[in-house]
Amino acid sequence: MTRTTARTVHLRAAGVSFVVELLDPLPRVLHWGEDLGELTDEDLAALALTAEGAVLNNALDEPRRFTVWPTEADGWSGTPAQQGHRGGAATTPRPRLAGVAERPGELELRLTDRVGGLDITLTYRLEPSGVLGVTTRLTRPHTAGEPDTVPYDLAGVTTLLPLPGRAGEVLDFTGKWCRERSPQRGPLGFGGHVREVRRGRPGQDSPYLLTVGVPGFGFRTGEVWGLHVAWSGNQRWLAERLPEGAGVHGAVLGGGELLAPGEIRLAPGDDYTAPVCHFVWSDAGLDGLADRFHTLLRARPSHPASPRPLTLNTWEAVYFDHRQDRLLELADLAAATGVERLVLDDGWFSGRRDDTAGLGDWTVDETVWPDGLGPLADRVHGHGMQFGLWVEPEMVNLDSRLAREHPEWILGPGHPGLGPSARHQYVLNIAHDGARDYLLASLDELVTRYAIDYLKWDHNRDLHEAVHRGADGRDRPGVRAQTAALYRLLDTLRQRHPGLEIESCSSGGGRVDLGVLARTDRVWASDCNDPVERQAIQRWTGQLLPPELVGTHVGAPHSHTTARTADPSFSRITALFGHAGIEDDLTARTPEELAGLRSWARLYKELRPLLHGGRVVRADLEGEAGVLHGVVARDAGAALYCWARLATSPEGQSGRVRLPGLDPRSRHRVRIRTEAGLPSLHQVAGPAWFTAALEGWVELPGTVLTGAGIPMPTLNPGQALLIEAEALDRS
Repeated sequence: MTRTTARTVHLRAAGVSFVVELLDPLPRVLHWGEDLGELTDEDLAALALTAEGAVLNNALDEPRRFTVWPTEADGWSGTPAQQGHRGGAATTPRPRLAGVAERPGELELRLTDRVGGLDITLTYRLEPSGVLGVTTRLTRPHTAGEPDTVPYDLAGVTTLLPLPGRAGEVLDFTGKWCRERSPQRGPLGFGGHVREVRRGRPGQDSPYLLTVGVPGFGFRTGEVWGLHVAWSGNQRWLAERLPEGAGVHGAVLGGGELLAPGEIRLAPGDDYTAPVCHFVWSDAGLDGLADRFHTLLRARPSHPASPRPLTLNTWEAVYFDHRQDRLLELADLAAATGVERLVLDDGWFSGRRDDTAGLGDWTVDETVWPDGLGPLADRVHGHGMQFGLWVEPEMVNLDSRLAREHPEWILGPGHPGLGPSARHQYVLNIAHDGARDYLLASLDELVTRYAIDYLKWDHNRDLHEAVHRGADGRDRPGVRAQTAALYRLLDTLRQRHPGLEIESCSSGGGRVDLGVLARTDRVWASDCNDPVERQAIQRWTGQLLPPELVGTHVGAPHSHTTARTADPSFSRITALFGHAGIEDDLTARTPEELAGLRSWARLYKELRPLLHGGRVVRADLEGEAGVLHGVVARDAGAALYCWARLATSPEGQSGRVRLPGLDPRSRHRVRIRTEAGLPSLHQVAGPAWFTAALEGWVELPGTVLTGAGIPMPTLNPGQALLIEAEALDRS
């Protein structure tokens, strides 16, 4: 819904208001957050009046205003919206409003900066989910009669929105290989909380979702504001608070692409489009933010519509030991277990007997596969399963035919030469026309020949010294060009093969962002399948992505990444809450273990509509020894919860724990689902309701389940159980 007066635009959706006052020379955001309802002209005038702040001591001689394009011209001493210069001059942009366009749910502002010689277009789109997407485009227009050969060197564009003073605590993420999306939080003090990503990909330590909220916000409570930068290259994120505030606001939240010096040089006729920044507000804590993002993603026309197939990936089953007879046996066992998609991982292409050689040579290794991949692909398809293949198109080993024939395609300095390798590999410059055409032809041929349904697209190193040779023979920064080329390559491949699905993998979960997900179908959250680690990784990956977009696999009992041995039931229950799969050698499993996997596979298929269509909920519990999370149907008529114990705790029992997301007005029935296995208890006997629910349904009112809470059984560490709930009435 959009309401406009002579000076104000009010966008509304899903309980969110975004109000902009169209002032000269620059508009300003009057409000972003809680829905203000239908505002009259008098209401809007009052909102504008109260947006005028005080004149402070030792400050500007007029009240500061925080505009849509904040710069020093406004008296803004924080991070500016625009940074750059033209030959060392034109460093003080002075844009003015030049035009306004309105469409349902969308506001477009056109600004003109005569100092820098730039036209700026800001587009705000408030989605039905309540997520506000902001797109920024800068254009260097041709000026009649004034030829200008000096480019405008763009140093940075930052999309900024104001935050109220009560937003005083910040949460973002860090991580490493096998521990992605590890949360870190603290007070938002004066100055800037700034995160810069210089890896050429978001990385395992990606900020991921920068959230600022009222102190003490949790999963279920508290007012929060969040930002996601939808970009797969270098990024900059910030929450900034100055002593003088931001106009009448307390702080700002913003982000954009982190540009290298000289990366964007705008000559007349050139333009630059910044990554989309997604801003989100909720008064229902982190679950409220997550639900808005999940709703946004599920509304996309490209969102996966078919049931997410149970997947077996061969990496931890065979590693580089590719033998046709062994993999055919694995395919047969996978089909008998209930697998619906088999993915052949690394090791199938020319010279790839380990990770030191072969990358870039995307032809089947005939010494290992004398008949090509046809026998395996045919066996997989013959079982009614989909066939997938691992690729890493953006990388190259020096020990490869590609590197020997085209060393100029490697992304790196021409002089003094390449730096150190990582995982024995370098980056292929896919922005080079020859490299791009080679990759597209190779992948197209593979997908066509073997009727490939799915590509696991990997990316196993950071982009360091990511420069390419320019037309003038000099090295130029290449991360942005590389990222844009990736997007074009993915888009073209999908256009040629509309049914093809692609997974974004990057040393595990190193490239998880809405830029790459606009053209892929799921992400690999982490190379770690240890369920203890996975409980946390999946919980926080779900802050942005719904379960159906996150690969969650059952690994071998003994984890090759942590050397920890897990109870099979704990692994199965953990993997259930996502796009489930198996990462294990089924030929090494006992008949009893295979029977357990078959039972779990049937359960996944039964619960898949709920798990991949419901609302994700997470309980706020004391300590970190136990977790309670689940998925509740949109109408709250059904739910599935995981109660897991990660470590011991001083408490002998949990006390009453509330099940989040259910309707307190309804009566419910609950039971324990046992198909994935049962946990061992750290007590003689569980609570009475639990003992009864092991045998069948137990009826309980919503006021008990969601208000008073129910005592949970105390599990041994590394154990989990499944609780199913159904509403019996809607009174």
